[in-house]
Amino acid sequence: METRQRAAVPELPRWLTFVLKSDRAGSAWYVGLGFFFAPALAIVSPWPGLTTALWVVIGLAGLWLGLLGIAMATGLAMVLRTGAEIPEDYWRSIIDYPRR
Repeated sequence: METRQRAAVPELPRWLTFVLKSDRAGSAWYVGLGFFFAPALAIVSPWPGLTTALWVVIGLAGLWLGLLGIAMATGLAMVLRTGAEIPEDYWRSIIDYPRR
């Protein structure tokens, strides 16, 4: 039987927690506000300036989530590249899941 050495608790970048929590919350808001923006776009369609403004807001929010996704992938890759494993307690703290 092969024993597998587990790396010590990795040194996680401080900004990674912020990015993960922001991405989670931002994605939830983005999907939730989609239910608001769909009828809002239909209502303001007679006014092209207002329609454009709403599309710009939607686009900028999507861009922000995309940048958070890139930062999240970078941070996780930095940790995993060391060969370390991110502890379950860390993930539970990100999603506010109660500890066992």
